[in-house]
Amino acid sequence: MPAQDRPKRSGIKLFLIVFSAVLVALLVAIMVARWWLFPSQLQPVELRASEKLELNHKLRALGYQQDAFPEVASAEALEPQAYSEDGASREVRFKERELNALLAKNTELASKLAIDLSDQLASARLVLPLDPDFPILGGQTLRMNAGLEVAFRERRPVIVLKGVSAWGVPLPNAWLGHLKNVDLVEKFGAQGGFWQAFADGVEHIEVRDGEVFVKLRE
Repeated sequence: MPAQDRPKRSGIKLFLIVFSAVLVALLVAIMVARWWLFPSQLQPVELRASEKLELNHKLRALGYQQDAFPEVASAEALEPQAYSEDGASREVRFKERELNALLAKNTELASKLAIDLSDQLASARLVLPLDPDFPILGGQTLRMNAGLEVAFRERRPVIVLKGVSAWGVPLPNAWLGHLKNVDLVEKFGAQGGFWQAFADGVEHIEVRDGEVFVKLRE
């Protein structure tokens, strides 16, 4: 091989190596961006028969007369019983799986919304397909996350909006009505309505890893 051809061949080889590396990096970036920005729908939680029955009992304890899962409730014998609060427990615990299964019963939310429970924090993940006519992102999937601090301090519940993000980017506080890091019970409880009724009816509330504990007042 002539000596003058060696640098030329080395240059072509180096170009092919660099081009291949850039191409692989670009493909990986596209795959990651598609997974991060436009995720697939969530997988709904499906409870076992025993879990459905237990969840029906918890909902009845809160006053819900209609069973969330009638397919397992029908196997129970319904007997006449006089109403009484004697010895009734006012405590209820909901597991993360149970809450997500309740969401899955709603066909509009079955594969779009998921709840995560950790210490003093309730997080929600929303995967929402956008209308094809939506500008620029039409036909794609919007991914949003939100977090609420849930605690009980000074003998009252505390619900604080920790933030909302879209595609991993936190939204400005101004876009959230300046409610970020604001105790919603304290801010709106004095106005009556939902937040006051909620606070007045809760003796204690605590969010732990994988479950939420609520004790109701008389």
